[in-house]
Parts: sequence; structure tokens; C-alpha cells
Amino acid sequence: MKTILNSRCKPESDFCIFTKKLVPLAKSSKHTSALQEVDGIPQPEFISQSALQKAMAKRRIQPSADELLAGILAHDKTALSRAITLIESTNPDHLTKANTVIQGCLPHANRSVRIGITGVPGVGKSTFIEAFGSYLTQLGKKVAVLAVDPSSSISHGSILGDKTRMEELVKDENAFIRPSASGDSLGGVARKTRESIILCEAAGFDTIIIETVGVGQSETAVHSMVDFFLLLKIAGAGDELQGIKRGIMEMADAVVINKADGDNVAKAKLAKTEFNRALHLFPAKSSGWTPKVTTCSAFEKTGIDAIWELISDYLTLVQSNQYFDQRRQEQNQYWLMETINEQLMQRFYHHPEIAPLLEQNKKAVQNHELSPFAAASIVLKKYFKED
Repeated sequence: MKTILNSRCKPESDFCIFTKKLVPLAKSSKHTSALQEVDGIPQPEFISQSALQKAMAKRRIQPSADELLAGILAHDKTALSRAITLIESTNPDHLTKANTVIQGCLPHANRSVRIGITGVPGVGKSTFIEAFGSYLTQLGKKVAVLAVDPSSSISHGSILGDKTRMEELVKDENAFIRPSASGDSLGGVARKTRESIILCEAAGFDTIIIETVGVGQSETAVHSMVDFFLLLKIAGAGDELQGIKRGIMEMADAVVINKADGDNVAKAKLAKTEFNRALHLFPAKSSGWTPKVTTCSAFEKTGIDAIWELISDYLTLVQSNQYFDQRRQEQNQYWLMETINEQLMQRFYHHPEIAPLLEQNKKAVQNHELSPFAAASIVLKKYFKED
């Protein structure tokens, strides 16, 4: 055949491959069995280049700090999301802009109730928050959920699936859900959750819910930024033993036994009794509040109203005895020191003289040429000398 269209062949090969059949070619003087591509009919473009260029151009336009601030104060969720992305950025160039936005939001913050919710994986935190948040929006509240998802220590990625789980709440106009990766934070809290609270309050949200990764001694990070700390439990999973352990139970202002539905109702009531007994073993809280234990079913949306009533009773007490304001002041001081520690670490690890020296000393420690203490001393002396 003399005319070949849309083919892949080699002039010296025996056959040329068409889309539907093989066509024999004339033998060439130099015969090999390899195949070679030749120009064929170009494939049509599946993406509109003009639409792609417009989208990319729009993405490259970054709003200024004043524009972000104006959007937040106008209760624009898009501006709020972009501002949170800005403050979560690890790019040093974004720090000044982020601080400007946070500073502008401060006069409009501190006008919300901050609720921390934690519990073991599988306890139903996301389902509970959706049921609880939907109940609050029905009461006329504006709810912001800052959900922290665990990050992989291997790939450092996160699925951030809380919006998928809260499919009803995410469509509520009076709700805002922001999933964030925990990163290397031990407390199950994203690096900039504290600043995100300020932005959400400035955007008009009067109830801030922080969902954490899970239970552990490092959950003190959550306790240090909320007004009310709620611990979710499930019955029938050996969890009752945790009631006599200190740490997380001492911080809880309320223990809620979730999944109290179906055949699990009797087990939930028994767990409630066990936790009530355990709570009496702990010393009285400085707030004057006695932690309560209750049950609920986030799936059936039962017992949710009793939980909000319990939280309201707590707020009435701590606001009347001035503990609420005292606690907020203590939290501000705590996060001042945490921010100083964080920025010192960032400045240290990003120092141009320190990075190569640190790698060099790491290898020396690995090869047993230096002790970790001697290596640390060398690196720190270099850092303080440079500064």
C-alpha cells in the first residue's frame, strides 16, 4: 500500500500497525524487527485552553491583606478560607501578610463559645459534630468547625475527609467547616488552629467547634484553646477502664457516651454509671464545675439537646464567677509562649548556616563520631554566634 494514514510503523519492518488491521509493507534492504512511530493524525484537545488560561490567571491573583480582612468582616466564607490557607502557609514571605490579617481581626474576636471535642477513632466524632452543629444552627447559631485530620508520618499527607462525612452540615449557610492536617503536631491540633479561631470569630461565627485527631496526653493543646472540653466515649469497648485514669479525664468538662441506640442502649447506661463513679475520684475543678456524664445517639440525633443544655449551664456558671475571663487570659499567655517557641524553631531550622551544619552533625552522630549532646552543642553555638 502506498498511502498510510494514522499508522505506527517502521519503514524497514514487515508490517505497519493500523487502528484496525495490519498492512504488509515492502521489504527494505535493511531489515529489522523493531517498530517506529511516524506522524499521524493529531488527537483533539480535551481541555479548553482559553478556559484553562483564565482559571490559572485568576488563581495567580492573590488578594491583599486589606481585601482578605474586608471579606472576613463581611462574613465572606471564601475570604475566610483563603485567609486560613494564608496563615497555615509555611512560606516565610506570607508571615507578614498573615500577621496583618490576624491583627485586623483581633478587635472583632473573642465573642464566641469555643468547644473542644475529642475521642478515640471510631467513636463517631464527625457524626456527632454534624448532629450537634445542625442542632445549633436551628437555634440560630453560626457554627464554625475546625476539624483536624491526622497526617501520615511517612507521606506527610492527609485525606481531610471531614467535609465528606458532614455532608448535611457542609451545605448549611450558617455553618463553616475547615479541615486541616495535624502535621507533626503532637496535640492533634493543626499548627495554626489558634489563629483560625480568631479569624472565624471575626467572620461572625459565635460557636467554634474544634475536632481533634484522638485521645492522648498531648490533648492539653486542645484544652488550652477552648472554653468547654467534651470527651466522647463508646460503651462496650473496654473504655470504662479509662475512667479511672488521669490525664484526659481530668480535663473533660463532660463525658458523652455516643452510639446509645439499638441494642447498645443498656450498655451505654451502664457506662454512664461507671464514668460517674470515676469522676468522683478526681479533685474539684477550679472553675467550680462538676463534670457531667450523659448519653446520646448522633446517628438518631437523640440526646443532643441535653448536651447543649449542659454546656449552657457550664457557661452560666463560669461567666458568673469570672472564671471564663480568667481562663481566656491564661490561654492567651500560654499561646504567646507557644508561638515564641514555634517561631524560634522555624528560624533555627531555616537558618542558611545551620541546615548544612546540622546534616553534617547528623551523619557524625550516626557514625558514632559524636554524641548527640556534643553535636547539639556545636550546632547551637554556631546558631547563637551567627545571630
